[in-house]
Amino acid sequence: MSPITRSALLITSALVLAACSSTPVSAPPDTRALAAPAVAPSAEAAPAPQAAATTAPAAASTVSTVTLPPYLDPRHPLSSARSVFFDFDDATLKPDFSTVVQKHGTYLATNPALAIRVEGNTDERGSAEYNLALGQKRAESVVRALRILGVRDSQLEAISWGQERPRATGSDESAWAQNRRADLQYPAN
Repeated sequence: MSPITRSALLITSALVLAACSSTPVSAPPDTRALAAPAVAPSAEAAPAPQAAATTAPAAASTVSTVTLPPYLDPRHPLSSARSVFFDFDDATLKPDFSTVVQKHGTYLATNPALAIRVEGNTDERGSAEYNLALGQKRAESVVRALRILGVRDSQLEAISWGQERPRATGSDESAWAQNRRADLQYPAN
């Protein structure tokens, strides 16, 4: 091989190796530099105890706060008191439940975009047809009271389940009393 060829080969090899080289990886930043700046101790003050480990500053939280409407918040009275109970074979509102109806009526009147369904229920006594009719009367009784409080017709729907959706099982007065009711059902979302 001639000296010129050998020199050309060496230069080409050096250029190829130089082109393939990478930049050196730098060391990670010193975390001690992120710690609080050092304060010169005064002559009178005792030196502060050093922390066992230094921590990086906390990142801002990405969790957003969710505010539930009152009818979905389990701690709010609108969510916990949604049933109006009736006497046997009756669809007349009892005075005991006027505050429940009034709370829901006031809330619905101030939120006209919100609609609810009032579901009438009965106990197991009586025929299926009779119980459906009685459940409907109970639901409509609550709907009439809500209308008096300023709730619009477009916000209300009255339906009857009759004896099909009992709250309590059993064939005694305590179970029957729990099943003679009208439930105010708000939308799930």
